[in-house]
Amino acid sequence: MCGIVGVISSTPVNQLIYDALLLLQHRGQDAAGIVTMQGTKCFMHKARGMVRDVFRTRNMRALPGNVGLGQARYPTAGNAYSEEEAQPFYVNAPYGIVLVHNGNLTNAQALKQELFDVDRRHINTESDTEVLINVLAHELERSGRTLPLTPDQVFEAVAAVHRRVKGSYAVVALIAGHGLLAFRDPYGIRPLCFGEGEGSGDGGREIMVASESVALEGTGHRLTRDVAPGEAIFIDEAGRLHSRQCAEAPTLNPCIFEFVYLARPDSVLDGISVYHARLNLGESLAQRLISTMPPSAIDVVIPIPESSRPSAMQLAHRIGKPYREGFVKNRYVGRTFIMPGQAVRKKSVRQKLNAIGMEFKGRNVLLVDDSIVRGTTSREIVQMAREAGANKVYLASAAPPVRHPNVYGIDMPTKEELIAHGRSIEEIRQYIGADALIYQDVDAMKRAVGALNKSLAGFEASCFDGRYITGDVTASDFAALQAQRRLQFDLVDGGDDGPGRSRLALQGAAEGAEERA
Repeated sequence: MCGIVGVISSTPVNQLIYDALLLLQHRGQDAAGIVTMQGTKCFMHKARGMVRDVFRTRNMRALPGNVGLGQARYPTAGNAYSEEEAQPFYVNAPYGIVLVHNGNLTNAQALKQELFDVDRRHINTESDTEVLINVLAHELERSGRTLPLTPDQVFEAVAAVHRRVKGSYAVVALIAGHGLLAFRDPYGIRPLCFGEGEGSGDGGREIMVASESVALEGTGHRLTRDVAPGEAIFIDEAGRLHSRQCAEAPTLNPCIFEFVYLARPDSVLDGISVYHARLNLGESLAQRLISTMPPSAIDVVIPIPESSRPSAMQLAHRIGKPYREGFVKNRYVGRTFIMPGQAVRKKSVRQKLNAIGMEFKGRNVLLVDDSIVRGTTSREIVQMAREAGANKVYLASAAPPVRHPNVYGIDMPTKEELIAHGRSIEEIRQYIGADALIYQDVDAMKRAVGALNKSLAGFEASCFDGRYITGDVTASDFAALQAQRRLQFDLVDGGDDGPGRSRLALQGAAEGAEERA
């Protein structure tokens, strides 16, 4: 779930990329990096931590050039604690290539061995991004038989990448002396879009590629469209845009968790307004609730901040009950997912959220969350509502039970960590301590979001339905994933009981504070 961006302009792009990464900060807080290119020379700075902490004035001054790319990292593969695995990645042959990647390669280990045995390329980290850039480099070397490199040769290389690589990947790459390349996996699992703007008022053409439309709009660009699944776009140094479908049988199956939790509500992904999708999820959840319990039993509907708000508002409107803000979120404390140990985590939930007693006292309260992953945060919040004086506490989730791991770029826990794995709804309710627990239905969730774009083939919804659309995921893959997590991650709860993170965000922020001091 990283945030990636690339820009080609007639003016310097360092500040523009920085601003775009700030708008994509929600997609990754563990590390950040920017590369710019002047002529054929690359300038790079990357480190652990938040965007605002990684880049100081001196770093920005050292990033000249009118073309560049950047990433806000959220690690799901490799060593989360290694600064070497922060992106962008660079290889010097052929041409000089720099690349950022959002997603997860499901055949990374097999590719790594193939690169060594057949392609004679050495991989020095555990990052699947290093695997991906080397596969691209090898295929560009094979297709780029003449100089200068032509768009046809670039697209031929991307087609070969699609044939070799499995999993999810949205990619932005710079090819030194040639231009900017962006492409998306044949299922369109992870988002990628592009748009145009004016190069700082000089009349020149400026093209930006980014994970979400909010990065374009927030930097003064007009959204042109999404990159299609399997498609590659290549912007040459003159600013000319070339595009081609490079996959044999592409289908659009975006990750549905983007609409539930991951993306900003003001973004539009694959023609779907994230905000509208969450309103539809609230409407569908209301129908589910009405079939489960009488709305007359509810006095007030309260969201668990923040991404559940649109769903909670629509649900409240649908059942004719007042919507109230019952929790105040303190944005200036450490995130719950960076706190070591369960006892400290529970304390941090109390520091992060504070209940407004008058909205709870003597009332039957329906709490609405976007999703329930591990259940520990939900349990603590239900208890907070009771302590604030609630008579009854009901909990509704705008997403279905999360029963399966995710292998396509979300740091979802292994199945043993998932509260819904192997448990009935009643068992989950008892653990959380709610008086009633209402989940969204899987098919209803797909209909609610899919109604906003009829051209979608479907959704990647494996964490809910257990279907892995790339067709190459095996039991041994899950065993390897579990072993990797146990070795490399000290995971605790996500901010809204969502996907987990590592401690890198805390470490990066601390290092940034020391530098400023």
